[in-house]
Amino acid sequence: MSDDTDIATLRRMLHDCRTIAVVGLSANWYRPSYFAAKYMLDHGYTIIPVNPAYQEVLGQKCYPSLKDIPVRVDMVDCFRKSEEIPALAADAIAIGARVLWMQLGVVNEAARRTARDAGLEVVMDRCVKIEHARLFGGLNWIGVNTRVISSKRPRWLPY
Repeated sequence: MSDDTDIATLRRMLHDCRTIAVVGLSANWYRPSYFAAKYMLDHGYTIIPVNPAYQEVLGQKCYPSLKDIPVRVDMVDCFRKSEEIPALAADAIAIGARVLWMQLGVVNEAARRTARDAGLEVVMDRCVKIEHARLFGGLNWIGVNTRVISSKRPRWLPY
C-alpha cells in the first residue's frame, strides 16, 4: 500500500486540489478549523464550509452536509471525531472528491480503506495548513525544520 503522505504526493495534492470542503468548520476565530481554513482561503483556495450550525463562515456560504454542496469538491478536509469519518468518507466518495484529508489527531483505518478502494487519496493525522506552509509557504525562511531537502527550486503556487 502506498503512503499518501510523502512530500511529492502532498505537494501534488495541495497544488491540484483547489476546492476544499472543510467539514466541521467553526465560525469561532480561535478554533483550529477556522485558522486553517482562513489560511487556505488567503492562499487562493476555494473554501466551502460544511457545518449545519452556520449559514456562513469566513464570508462563504455554509452547507449542512457534503451532499448539499452544488459544485465539484477536490478535497474533503475533516475536522471531526475519528468515529465520524467513515460516514464522511462515504459522502466524499458520493460527491466525487479526489482526496479525503483527516486533520491532526483524526485517524480511522476503516475510512482510509473505504476511500482508497473507491479511488480517493487519503491523508490522516496531518493539518492542511501546516503542510501547505511547510511545502509552499516559506516556513523554512524563518528557521523551521520542514524536513524538505532539495537542490531543486520549489514550484510555487499562483496566488
